[in-house]
Amino acid sequence: MTLRAPKKTAESQFANDAAKDIQFPKQSEDYHEISSYLEMNVDYVSNMFIFDELWEKYLENNK
Repeated sequence: MTLRAPKKTAESQFANDAAKDIQFPKQSEDYHEISSYLEMNVDYVSNMFIFDELWEKYLENNK
């Protein structure tokens, strides 16, 4: 959610879309829970590579 921004990058677009998604598991810290949710329930992620990159950044920033 910290990457939300008006500029249109793949990361900010994903963050903006996830913020608007009322069912997105925003409080989860479980990669598999979030990944499964994205794969099974949304159409705003065209490539899971974006999520994987953001997850790695999340892990680096929250050590």
